[in-house]
Order: sequence, then structure tokens, then C-alpha cells
Amino acid sequence: MQTFLPWVAVLAGYLIGSLSFAVIVSRVMGLNDPRTFGSKNPGATNVLRSGSKGAAIATLLLDAAKGWLPVVLVKWYGAAYGLGDGTMAMVGLAAFLGHVFPVFFRFQGGKGVATALGVLLAFSGWLGLATALIWLGVAVVFRYSSLASIMAALMAPVVYVLGDGGLWFMSKSVVLAVAVMSLFLLYRHAENINRLIKGTESKLGKKTAPVPAENSASHGHAKHGHRHPPHADQKDPSTK
Repeated sequence: MQTFLPWVAVLAGYLIGSLSFAVIVSRVMGLNDPRTFGSKNPGATNVLRSGSKGAAIATLLLDAAKGWLPVVLVKWYGAAYGLGDGTMAMVGLAAFLGHVFPVFFRFQGGKGVATALGVLLAFSGWLGLATALIWLGVAVVFRYSSLASIMAALMAPVVYVLGDGGLWFMSKSVVLAVAVMSLFLLYRHAENINRLIKGTESKLGKKTAPVPAENSASHGHAKHGHRHPPHADQKDPSTK
């Protein structure tokens, strides 16, 4: 029976990770599906584009929690069932991959930044904190969320290896899981990297047009009527 327990734990981690909270929270709060506007990425940053900071914060916390929870359950209770660091690392990776390729949402998931952070926090609170500070530092200085995520992804395995023997004792299984997550994060940010190189990436805090409701266009025409162009002798106010 114990032979199958690691695989049961990994499957449970994947299923928990497959809960796309960007979509779930948006539905509960009556917002547009985040896969239909902005970057079309079901993540907290794109949910913020809906205009609801509360929904974005809830998405961020829940996405991080679904990475943290399955890992700490194995970490705290797995030893009694013969589940060690190898299983813990696989469960964390499975939760992350569940977010990126969610079985409940046709395998169309997010980039996995918040879920990866939750997994890192479960591996080690200090590792998660260090990675979060790297993200925050880059975001504050350069004002690019994508650049902050890329740098945090690159540095997470380095920080884990360098911290061995100090704040934690390194596990080869965890190193592998962190490295694989980092590679997937870089892959998922390929378009952002291209826009950063071209200088067209959106910065944090940049205002975007609000997401329209489904029938906003028709309602707008009904309310305001047809707008006639200005008469030839009239000056168009938009040219002032």
C-alpha cells in the first residue's frame, strides 16, 4: 500500500493545483473571465485589470495557498506514511504543473508565479521569503511585474543552493523541483521577455481601459444615441 501513497499524494497535489482561482474568484464576484481580456492569463495580475483589487488579492493568496498546502501536508505528516523529501518535492512540482496545465479548465492555466511562491514557502519559509523579496525589489526598481517574476525564477534555485547548511539543509529532490519550476516560469514568460526586449511591456501601475460588460456597447448606444460629426464651421474639441 505504501508503494502507491507517493503517487496518490502527487495526484492530489496536481488536482489541488488545477483549481484555477482566477477563474473561480471572477465567477463568484461576477467579473469577466480573465481568459477573455488583457493578457488572457488566468492569474492575479490579469484579474487586477478587471478593476477589482479585492478579486486580484484573493486570487493571489489562493493561488499561493494551493501550492503551499499539499507540500506542507506531506512535510508535516508524510514521514509516518513513508513519504520523504522526494515525495514532498514531487507534490510541489505537481501542484505547480496543475496550475499551468489545469485538468478542470482544459489545461489552459496561468504562468504559475504565485503557486510557485507557495511551493517555495512550503519547502522553506526563508526560501520563499528570499524569493519574494527578490521579486519585490525588482518590481519596485524597474516597475515590471514580468521582469520581477523572471528574476525571481532565475534566482530561486541559486538561493536554495547557497543557503544549504545555513537556513536549511539542501535536498537534491527539492533542487530539481525548484529548477524545473524555474524553467517552466521562463518558458511561460517567453512573450513577456520578447516585449521587454522590444520595450513594449506594460509597467506596474499603468492604467488600462476597464473591462467592458458583455452588452456595454449596445447599452452605450441606447443611452447616448448616435453621435454626429461636428459641422464644418465647428471646431472639434478633441483637436484643442
